[in-house]
Amino acid sequence: MTFQDAIKTSFTKYADFKGRALRSEYWWFWLFTVLVFMALSMVSEPVAGIFYVGMLLPLLAAGARRLHDTGRTGWWLLIGFIPLIGVIVLIVFMTQEGAGIDNEYGPPPTRG
Repeated sequence: MTFQDAIKTSFTKYADFKGRALRSEYWWFWLFTVLVFMALSMVSEPVAGIFYVGMLLPLLAAGARRLHDTGRTGWWLLIGFIPLIGVIVLIVFMTQEGAGIDNEYGPPPTRG
């Protein structure tokens, strides 16, 4: 999935916590959010804060769909609240290759 496709897909599924997401979809969207946040932080911190709050729901939705692709429930996102260890575990989960077969969250996402 390309950078533009990932952003378009993530905004289309703004609050959709069902289904699955490719690794590339999640990480391209995460990169987009970080880059825009950093750029806005240089211009205006209040605007960057508003942007971040606005992006929280689509980031959580994309994260839940990414975890679904690895066969885990989206509730695993809560492990990120555990300092350091939780974030490391979450990064490992998000970087794992998705199951290439149907699972309880649906068929594998299409590449492209």
